[in-house]
Amino acid sequence: MSFSDQVRAYQDRIETVLAGWLPESATDPTTLHEAMRYAVLGGGKRIRPILVYAAGNAFSIPETGLDAPACAVEMIHAYSLIHDDLPAMDNDDLRRGKPTCHRAFDEATAILAGDALQALAFEVLATDPALTVNAPTRVRMINILAAASGSRGMAGGQAIDLAAVGHNLSVAQLETMHVHKTGALIRASVQLGALCHTGLADTEFECLTQYAHCIGLAFQIKDDILDVEVDTETLGKPQGSDMAQNKPTYPKLLGLDGAKQAAQRMRDAALDALHGFGPAADGLRWIADYIVTRGK
Repeated sequence: MSFSDQVRAYQDRIETVLAGWLPESATDPTTLHEAMRYAVLGGGKRIRPILVYAAGNAFSIPETGLDAPACAVEMIHAYSLIHDDLPAMDNDDLRRGKPTCHRAFDEATAILAGDALQALAFEVLATDPALTVNAPTRVRMINILAAASGSRGMAGGQAIDLAAVGHNLSVAQLETMHVHKTGALIRASVQLGALCHTGLADTEFECLTQYAHCIGLAFQIKDDILDVEVDTETLGKPQGSDMAQNKPTYPKLLGLDGAKQAAQRMRDAALDALHGFGPAADGLRWIADYIVTRGK
């Protein structure tokens, strides 16, 4: 099986896992549970859970032992998208080619759906019996995901993003913003997958963290490029929304060609970080290539 085929298998798997953990729409409070399922299921590239599976696969971890962290990171990601789309944040009407959660339901329901998904992510990571790591490792995984989600991670990056609208940032400042906003959860995804390996060495963890840092930046640079080059129908969200909101972006600071070169440099650095890993890490290498070549 090629890794592109494996990716589709991972996407199908995480859809099933997510559907199993999410409360059924018929369960009270029905509207809230319907909104949670609406926001999570049936769309998205699933990059973060795929990274969990690929990192675990580098150490031959069975997929059943990776389902919990894969599910948890995608729930955190979905919650962040719901809140990012709100009128008080990015005020977007489309996400993954369909109305955003607050448009499909209402703002209050969308806020609660995001809150509930965040809580459910930690419940999954704390209680899934198929996650066979010892208790200290499980606590470490919960801590990593919490830090990646909070003010020192994703939420902090969004705060920096909101404060940056209409202001000029340096490339270093823009990188700091995205290391938090986008990169933190991508790093956590790789780290959680790796920590499912009970014999993980500190040097292996550090190399994988560096890999994840680089692909996190490459992912955001490519997102900024796609916002300029790709139409709304293909993107599944409004084209040019960053420009319309006068947000700092890599193409704005570096030019389109400069941004493409920066993405390629990050991809190359990610591959360099995997130098000590054998063919079992080829899935991670494939993802690094995919991130800078994807069309949406």
